[in-house]
Amino acid sequence: MTDDQNPESVTGARLFEPTSAHDHRLALRARGSLQVANEHGLITAAAVHVAQRISQIAGEEDDLATLALALTTHAVTSGSTCLDLARVRDDRVPLEWPNPEDYERLLLASRLATTGVIQVEDGLVYLDRYVEQETQVARDLVARMDAVAADESVLEAGLDRLFGANDPEQRAASTAAVRQRTTVLTGGPGTGKTTTVARLLALLVEQAESRPDGRRPRIGLTAPTARAAAQMRDAIEAARVHLPEVDRPRVNNVEALTIHRLLGWKPGTNPRTASRFRHDRTNHLPHDIVVVDEASMVSLTMMARLLEALRPDAQLVVVGDPDQLASVDAGAVLADLVAGLEARQAETSVLARLTHTYRFGGGIGELAQAIRDGDADRAIAVIEKSHELELVPGSTALRGRLVRTALELRKHALEGNGVAALDVLGEHRLLCAHRSGPFGAAHWNRQVETWVAEETGEIHWSAMYPGRPLLIISNDYANALHNGDTGVVVRDSGGALRAELDTTDGRRVLPTSRLSEVDTMHAMTVHKAQGSQATHVTMVLPEADSPLLTRELLYTGVTRARQSVTIVGSPDTVRAAIEQRSQRASGLARRLGSD
Repeated sequence: MTDDQNPESVTGARLFEPTSAHDHRLALRARGSLQVANEHGLITAAAVHVAQRISQIAGEEDDLATLALALTTHAVTSGSTCLDLARVRDDRVPLEWPNPEDYERLLLASRLATTGVIQVEDGLVYLDRYVEQETQVARDLVARMDAVAADESVLEAGLDRLFGANDPEQRAASTAAVRQRTTVLTGGPGTGKTTTVARLLALLVEQAESRPDGRRPRIGLTAPTARAAAQMRDAIEAARVHLPEVDRPRVNNVEALTIHRLLGWKPGTNPRTASRFRHDRTNHLPHDIVVVDEASMVSLTMMARLLEALRPDAQLVVVGDPDQLASVDAGAVLADLVAGLEARQAETSVLARLTHTYRFGGGIGELAQAIRDGDADRAIAVIEKSHELELVPGSTALRGRLVRTALELRKHALEGNGVAALDVLGEHRLLCAHRSGPFGAAHWNRQVETWVAEETGEIHWSAMYPGRPLLIISNDYANALHNGDTGVVVRDSGGALRAELDTTDGRRVLPTSRLSEVDTMHAMTVHKAQGSQATHVTMVLPEADSPLLTRELLYTGVTRARQSVTIVGSPDTVRAAIEQRSQRASGLARRLGSD
C-alpha cells in the first residue's frame, strides 16, 4: 500500500476527481452503480474489477450487492477491516442509496453472503478473513484477562525501590501489570512509557527470582518495524542505567525484534495451506514476557498472529499511543483495544494510562494536548502565543530554512565528514501527508534539489551525489539495512561516494553501489516518520478537503519534534485537521467490550 492509499482515507470520502475519460483511475467496463461510484471518485478501478469478477463467479446479479463488495474491498485497502453501512451513503454521488437497515437485509439475502464471499454483522460488511481475525483477537485477549499470582511482599519492596513516592501513574501501571496476564499501557510522547517498561521488567524478573526454581524469565521485546524495535531497545538500555544497582542486571541484554522476526517469518509460504510463521497456535513462542511497543502501528493481522503464538501463561504488555496514526495495513488495533477495554473497565484493570508529560515543555506539549482534546480554538491560540511554534501561510517561507540545511549537508559531505552530516540530518524533518502530488514528499524532494542547484550552479545527473539525504524504503537483509534507516551520501578523500548510514544497529558506512531501494529524504511522509524524533519539525498540511488531513496526522507530526514546530497551512487547515478524526470501520472494540 502506498502512502497515498493510507489509512486516513475513509469510506465515503472522494479519492480523486477524474480529469478525463482516459484517467487510469476510471474502470472503463464498469456499469450501473459501480460506474457512477467510480466516476465520482468513491471507489478505485481496482475495487471495481475485483467486485465484478467475484460477483460473476458467485452468480451475484444485484447491482447494489456488487457495489457493497467493491466498497468493502476499497475500505480494506484504505485501512478499515469492514464496511460500515451507516457511513456508506454519500449524497454527492447520484445513486439511490438504501437506508442501512434495508441495505443489510439486501446483502444478507445476496449470493455474495450465502456463498461466503462476505459476512454481514450488525451493519458491518466483512471480507471473510477480517471477521475471523477480529473474532480471534477479541477471544484471545478476553481469555488472557486473568490474574497472576504475585509475591506481594517482594512486589511492594520492588515498587518502593524503583518508584518510591514518585511517578504514581507509572507505579500504579506497573503494579497492575505484575498482577495480571495482559496489560495495555498507553500514553503520549514523553509520558514515560519506556521508563515504566524498564522498571516493570525489573519487577517481573524479581518475581521470577523469588519463585522456588528461581529461573530467569525469557523476555521478548518487539515492535512493528525494525526502527521502532531498535529505538525501544536503545530507550530501555538508557533507562536501565538509571535503575537501582540491584535491578540493572535484570534488564540487561534484552533483544528487540520486529514482530515478523519474533514470530519467525517463512518467506514464500502459502497462507492457504500453512502458517506464514514458525511460531503459531501449535508452536508457541518460548518467551515468558512479551512487550509490544508502538502498538498503534500494528495491523489487525499481525496482532492476531502474535496473540495466537503466545504461550497461555506468558505475560503480555502492549505499549503505544492510541492518538497516533494507525497501521498502514487494515485495522486500528490499539485504538480499538482502548475503546473495548474502556467498555469493560469495571471488570478488568488491563488498561493503564500515563498522562503526565516529561518530554515537552510549553508550546509543543500544550498543542499536542489541544489536538488530542479536539480543541481547535485552543490549539490555534497556543500556536499564536508560543515561541516554539509557528504557522506560516505558504511554502515559499520554507525556502531559506530548507536550502540552508541542504547546503550544510552538502558541505560536510564534500569534506567527507559523515558524522557531522548525519548530525545535521537529525536536526530537521520536513513532513508531508502525501507521498505524491503538490503537497507530497516527492514534490518537496524535487523542489529542494532545484533550489540547491540554483544556489550552487551544480546540476546532478547521477542519482547519487554528495549531500543527498537517504531514506531506506525496504528491508535489505544482505546489507543489514531496514525500512526507515537514514543516511547521507558523502565523498571520501579518494573521490569515491559512500553512504554514511544511521541504522537500527548503529552508524555504518557502505559504498553507494550497494544500496538498492532508497529515496531522497529532504522530505518524508508523516507515516514514515512515526517513532522518530527531530529537533525541529516542519509539517506541510494538505488542502482542507483532503481525506488525509486528520487529527491523528497533525498530532503525530507535531509530536515528532523535540524543540520547535513549523506548520505550513492556515488556521482553517489546522481547524479542519483537528475536527476530522480518522474513521476506520471496525467491529473489534464492540467484540472486545461485549465478549
